[in-house]
Amino acid sequence: MRKHALIMGMPILVEIAGAIEDDAVFDRVFTLFRNVDEQFSPFKPQSEVARLNLRELDWDALSPEMREVLALASETTRQTDGYFSVMHDGVFNPSGLVKGWAIHRAASLLSNEGWRDFYVDAGGDVAVAGRNGEGEAWRIGIRNPFEPDRIVKVLTLTTGGVATSALYERGRHIYNPHQADDLLNQVASLTVVGENIFEADRFATAAFAMGRAGIDFIETRTACEGYQINSDGRAVMTSGLGAYVSKGEASPQPA
Repeated sequence: MRKHALIMGMPILVEIAGAIEDDAVFDRVFTLFRNVDEQFSPFKPQSEVARLNLRELDWDALSPEMREVLALASETTRQTDGYFSVMHDGVFNPSGLVKGWAIHRAASLLSNEGWRDFYVDAGGDVAVAGRNGEGEAWRIGIRNPFEPDRIVKVLTLTTGGVATSALYERGRHIYNPHQADDLLNQVASLTVVGENIFEADRFATAAFAMGRAGIDFIETRTACEGYQINSDGRAVMTSGLGAYVSKGEASPQPA
């Protein structure tokens, strides 16, 4: 069974394979995303993020969730040599981290409730576990960044996450903290496979900001693989991505 919702300004798809007697689990997942949006959206005046930026909320009064996100952001900034940052022009915006964090929390909710075969897609970033309704590994398509309706490669996973940073999706929301005027036009798309969606998403964002060197950074990350399409159309991938590349013809879910 699958259900859709529009939350956080993006389409969210949740699919659970197998028999489901009570579909309220979907409501719990969507409620999780709505709560994250209410708390972390920089566009909602009463969100914790907005109140911090307006100095209406003291840093010592932060929620446990905000403290967790800030700690993860600090760790990611350190791990990426500053190519990932939640501050831009003096404004706090953790959106580049929160999306993958929210998907990972949704996947954890499903796992903790005993679900073993599921697929969670939020705005093209995906967390999977187990197998689909046909008993096969989940199939995730990588879009052609120049023709987003076309799939250029299909990945198969039974656990983990896949995240893509691309000019057609959200490249305009990513910037190079080391060079403010960098237009980030060297890379058209960068897809990362990680042991979970949080790892894949945060490193895809940071690596995209690195330009063509991003794929080399992904190569250094333990349990991460990547597929990068440069602005000239040339594709490069990490040494271990082949283990995820499908040779079959079944239709994938587009990432």
